Amino acid sequence: MLDQTRYIRNIIIDEIGINGQKKLTQANILVIGAGGLGSSAILYLAANGVGNITIMDNDKVEISNLQRQIIHNEENLNQLKVDSAKEKISLLNNNINISTLKDKANKYNLSKIINEFDIVIDCSDNFPTRFDINETCFKNNKTLIFGAVKEFYGQLSIFKPSLNNACYNCFNEDNIYKRKKIDLKDKGILGSVPGIMGSMQATIAINEILSINDFKPNNILLCDFLRFSFKMVKISKNPSCKICNG
Repeated sequence: MLDQTRYIRNIIIDEIGINGQKKLTQANILVIGAGGLGSSAILYLAANGVGNITIMDNDKVEISNLQRQIIHNEENLNQLKVDSAKEKISLLNNNINISTLKDKANKYNLSKIINEFDIVIDCSDNFPTRFDINETCFKNNKTLIFGAVKEFYGQLSIFKPSLNNACYNCFNEDNIYKRKKIDLKDKGILGSVPGIMGSMQATIAINEILSINDFKPNNILLCDFLRFSFKMVKISKNPSCKICNG
């Protein structure tokens, strides 16, 4: 039964109402990554009543994570991030069905599970994983909400596989250089930036479930939180893309 008291501030919004809140309760979302982006995305999906959330990550909580990964705390050090995140969600909203996958996402394990989900949210922190997520989502016709952050900057996009829509690989092509591992300690980031971007990913996912999403494919939002400037840039489908034109 829908807890109308809990979700009343959603329900009184004309675009949501009781029927929209029921849609959220029935939705099934995969969040890949329980770090900076994933922390806020997972929290806001659960708080807003998205009923079925699966979190995929194989990392453990480290002290350097706590500057930005707000779903974890000092008591979770050396604990798997998916377990830490599940604990917090159970305290926030115990009506949510939380599942965990303690694996690093790749196109092989994703292909076995991806059809279970309505939407995939990419909160990963490296190029190889992003390329694998993009390829698997395209091949399985799954909506993908992408986010990335660095220093004061963020990127946000939604990819919907079709003959006319670009994919992640169209504007950020997979290559050997990007497949090389870069130590995360060499990647600076202001701690609040992934919180903002992850919240935006969750909002797009919620709007998508409700069929009120106006953030269209073939666009990428570039966010500069140093100058507080935002720019929407068109993405063109790459006719030589090996993923969506292969």
